Amino acid sequence: MSSFKEITFLFLLLQATFLINHQVKSDDEEDNLLQGINKYRASLNLTILTKNENAACFAGQIADQFKGQACTNTTGSNTVPGNEPQFPNYPDLLAHCHLNMSNTQDSEVMPACVPNLDPTLVLTNFTQSQYAASLNDTKYTGIGIESEGDWIVVVLSSNTSSGSFEKATGAGFISSPNLLIYLAAIFMGFLLS
Repeated sequence: MSSFKEITFLFLLLQATFLINHQVKSDDEEDNLLQGINKYRASLNLTILTKNENAACFAGQIADQFKGQACTNTTGSNTVPGNEPQFPNYPDLLAHCHLNMSNTQDSEVMPACVPNLDPTLVLTNFTQSQYAASLNDTKYTGIGIESEGDWIVVVLSSNTSSGSFEKATGAGFISSPNLLIYLAAIFMGFLLS
């Protein structure tokens, strides 16, 4: 019986390690971009953008929509205005993050596709493209960034009620699937002790 507990514990420990390592790699790309965007804004004497976890959740949902889609000259920051992809499941994407349309209207969603998410090219895709106008806009105060494969999505939020990305009333207390996995692993560890 004790060997079963040891094997189960090692299995859970291995899974937690894998999840943490995956999250760290992804966070590095996003943190590098946030730092680069804030340096860019500072060079223009604009206030820095603060992390908005709800906007990041939504950016992750949008990034998932691009999963497996190849980079082309008509995707991401190269998209001709008016030809951006439309998501028929947009309300579902908002609902996943416990958001609604009324507090996300005054925002900007900016996807970019960069092979291997090279940090220099990623930053250039936002600061030297059609997205630069949004990054230069003083109405934006918050930012959410998530990536999936070669895609990285930036969501800009404002401090207005129509762009704050505040959670809809009645949102649950656990908003991150990763948090739920970690809590389950800790619970299993207590049970096996």
